[in-house]
Amino acid sequence: MWAETIRKLPWILLILLLAGCGDPGTGPVDVKWDRDACERCRMVLSDRNHAAEIRYQVPGKERTSLAKFDDIGCAVLWLEEQPWRDDPQTEIWVIDQLTGQWINARNATYVKGQLTPMEYGLGAQIAPAPEGLDFAQAKQHIAEVERRFNVHGQQLMERLRDQAEQRGNGQERNQDETALPAISKGVQ
Repeated sequence: MWAETIRKLPWILLILLLAGCGDPGTGPVDVKWDRDACERCRMVLSDRNHAAEIRYQVPGKERTSLAKFDDIGCAVLWLEEQPWRDDPQTEIWVIDQLTGQWINARNATYVKGQLTPMEYGLGAQIAPAPEGLDFAQAKQHIAEVERRFNVHGQQLMERLRDQAEQRGNGQERNQDETALPAISKGVQ
């Protein structure tokens, strides 16, 4: 009997070792600081006080996937573009700016006026704060910041699309000529 157990011991240890490795399938994972990139903006995650992660289930796949973000603003905006955004199984994690621990983003209090990587200005914490925002209010704040400060990028993208369409229709013009009217109209 002992010989049989000793013979199986390496296999048992190997199975236990493999079971402990890999993605746990739920919760946040450690960030490889200065190496992992934000899923939305592609900036490297280096701010240890404002990172976020979203764990989600892609329809048709068995395992969950994990996306990492440098700012809760990037996480919220990226999630809004996903077809499964309202799936109750989707987990959103953010680092507590006071403790450095991962916390559930839906239960966090968000404090305005923070210096964050993408300038959405929200620091998350589990502790309540005067004038702190809940998750729904934080999402509204992020959407407002995006509307206010990304309007220039949207206008530029629209101009570039228009130029590409004009070129595609055989109406090629000098790039400087197309940019000048938009600039002279007061696009700021």
